[in-house]
Amino acid sequence: MPSLKDLRNRIASVKATQKITKAMQMVAAAKLRRAQSAAEAARPYAERMAVVLGNIASGVTIGPETPRLLAGTGADRVHLLIVCTAERGLCGAFNSSIARLARDQANRLMAEGKTVKMICVGKKGYDVLRRQFSEQIIEVIDLRSVRQLGFEQGDMIAQKVLALFEQGEFDVATLFYSRFRSVIAQIPTAQQIIPAQIEAEAAAIDAVYDYEPDEGEILATLLPRNLTIQIFRALLENAASEQGARMSAMDNATRNAGEMIKKQTMTYNRSRQAMITKELIEIISGAEAL
Repeated sequence: MPSLKDLRNRIASVKATQKITKAMQMVAAAKLRRAQSAAEAARPYAERMAVVLGNIASGVTIGPETPRLLAGTGADRVHLLIVCTAERGLCGAFNSSIARLARDQANRLMAEGKTVKMICVGKKGYDVLRRQFSEQIIEVIDLRSVRQLGFEQGDMIAQKVLALFEQGEFDVATLFYSRFRSVIAQIPTAQQIIPAQIEAEAAAIDAVYDYEPDEGEILATLLPRNLTIQIFRALLENAASEQGARMSAMDNATRNAGEMIKKQTMTYNRSRQAMITKELIEIISGAEAL
């Protein structure tokens, strides 16, 4: 059985940890407000971009002149998985859930005989995936030095993806991230970005439009822009999801530390009372023996 000194040290250690987790929870709550506002502000623009692309693409006949970002390469042999995770941990299952979704899709594609390549955006996703897919990971993008995510980070990643696509390095690109719903709910999401997927609702046209210049030229400009916007939106959604997951995880850790302190304190009091009782018995027994 541990001594009273050991129990006091344990209680002091857990109290110190509880202060740290409480502080991290408060910091995550403050960062969550900014990250959530940024993610929610980016959604209407990205959704409207999808509607505009759907309207234009619905009037385009897929052919040799169609931009490859919309029509694809005509093959489905090489897949690029862009896995966006956090640079830091202590945020519950946030990173592992995204990595698990990417790992499941990679295993399924490889079982079908497809070639898989990966770009890891964030250190934590790379740490998880490199154990099984070290040969498939072609690049790791480190954003630890970035204090505030901006459009330039999304554009930088998009330009790397576009360069690989122009070089014929892959046929299909899928983006993995976590969509923010609430502090306790983040949804791991897989979104195909090359070739661009046009949803049926977005492609529905209520009126007939004439475009100047023609649809192909407009798409050639909008499709790369849309790729950057979708990646930027994923980064913002990830940032909000990360802070929400960290806030929830640190709240649970603080509660668990409190329960542990109560149990350790009760054990300490019982041990101390037992020692006092034992000493009193010894004193009384010695007095009676005289």
